[in-house]
Amino acid sequence: MIPEFYHFSKNRGKIDGFSIIIPSWNNLKYLSLCLQSIYKYSFYNHQIIVAINEGSDGTEKFCREKDLDYVYFKNNAGVCFAVNACRTIAISDWLMYMNDDMFVLPGWDLEIFNFLKKINTKAVMVSATLIEPLDTKNPCVIVKNFGTTYEEFSENDVVNFAKENYRENWTGASWPPVLVHKEIWDLVGGFSIEFSPGFYSDPDFSAKLYMAGVTEFIGLGNSLVYHFGTKSTKRVTRNDGKNLFLLKWGLTASDFYRKILNLGNTNFTKINLKPTFSISQRLKYMIKSLAILLKIKIRIK
Repeated sequence: MIPEFYHFSKNRGKIDGFSIIIPSWNNLKYLSLCLQSIYKYSFYNHQIIVAINEGSDGTEKFCREKDLDYVYFKNNAGVCFAVNACRTIAISDWLMYMNDDMFVLPGWDLEIFNFLKKINTKAVMVSATLIEPLDTKNPCVIVKNFGTTYEEFSENDVVNFAKENYRENWTGASWPPVLVHKEIWDLVGGFSIEFSPGFYSDPDFSAKLYMAGVTEFIGLGNSLVYHFGTKSTKRVTRNDGKNLFLLKWGLTASDFYRKILNLGNTNFTKINLKPTFSISQRLKYMIKSLAILLKIKIRIK
């Protein structure tokens, strides 16, 4: 069934920033904080589009009062449908997908624009570097605790930290906040709805860009964004994205990140255009895929 939705937008004309797409599911206090940071710490004027899933906490009223563009879903449609719907009212050449539990830090967008001017190509995926309070063993993240909840958050401390700290650029950009050109987005068809509500839709989107010929997946170490982490995903029923990715692409998402996108690498060798997998590794993928298909067949019966 097609999710029931409608959109509200104004003819805002030309802007000099991104179209920032922010899905939000009854998470108003974090969304409000996220928007405050964009208004306060952005160098450019961005179009903000909120994808409201359900919005029983007053999110739609808030967006109307703040004169924001938004897409409203009566029920929670998840990330994939939400970001694709927002694309229909985006006016910038560059589309950014951002989570509502993120807080951008001074200079974040200026650094991205400077990078885009330097590389001068549309065939790129660019991400900011996240600062997160908990260590998830992600090699691309700066781990520093400035609050795990809205109530504990220390804005002054994280802003001062960002002024003094950065890291090297890294390869493997794939997750929010992530930026692509609208022509590349449209070429691959946006986010794949078979991954609804959204788990593993990030590596799938990157894999589609890779298949379309994008070779630059760059995380910028001096564009910093604080991320509280999993404020919505803990509440949602997970799709089996891990197995779906393997069935769709013939390898695991972890190996796609590690062996093709060179996740976390800082020496900026090109991504692996001709990855090699041993016979045993390919056989392992095949056996696991067959096992998944067998389970599906048993369920159908």
